[in-house]
Amino acid sequence: MKIDYEILEKKLKINFKNKDLLVKSLTHKSYNSIDNNEKLEFLGDRVLGLVIAKKLLEIYPNEKEGVLDKKFASLVNKKTCLEVAKKLELHKYILTLNIKKKKNDIEDKIIADSCESLIGSIYLDKGFQIVEKVIMNLWADNIRRSVVTQIDAKTKLQEFSLKKFKKLPIYKLISNTGPRHQPVFKVAVKLSNTKFFIGEGKSKKDAQQEAAIKCLANIK
Repeated sequence: MKIDYEILEKKLKINFKNKDLLVKSLTHKSYNSIDNNEKLEFLGDRVLGLVIAKKLLEIYPNEKEGVLDKKFASLVNKKTCLEVAKKLELHKYILTLNIKKKKNDIEDKIIADSCESLIGSIYLDKGFQIVEKVIMNLWADNIRRSVVTQIDAKTKLQEFSLKKFKKLPIYKLISNTGPRHQPVFKVAVKLSNTKFFIGEGKSKKDAQQEAAIKCLANIK
């Protein structure tokens, strides 16, 4: 059965100059032990990481490294790659030893790995700006959910506290330092049975969100 890679290119909204590179990115080692997608997967993993890290710094310029690490880990992993691959129906284009069997039989790990190798091939064929655009399109929903999680932290903590203790969380402004054009707020929050958790931010609201995130992380 002939594989129509043009359909995949339309989904990605790009046209490969080197079609062989596209095919190679979706060729598993079980199908070809020499000319396969292992090295492209290695490259794609690094390219994906760079693009997502860059985007997180744009969204959260004042966020601490620890919080960025958690968000990065939630966006760059095999589970997310598999989710993206399934949207693209990537299993239809992967060459494996099971080529004669139903495409749905391909293991999830192979599909997720192929998503990374595809990213690597796009980078080599089209350059960084194009692959960045492709990744942003494919990861848009996941990044949006990441932002919503940040925004809803204070609300989630309030709901938890009301349900368990019938009381609101206690917020306390610790300090407001820094120049007027670049203030740094420190806010602490606690529940009836917890210690205070401190958050920092460029506004009181941001600091409250950060404190709420830390508190939530310690009560679950």
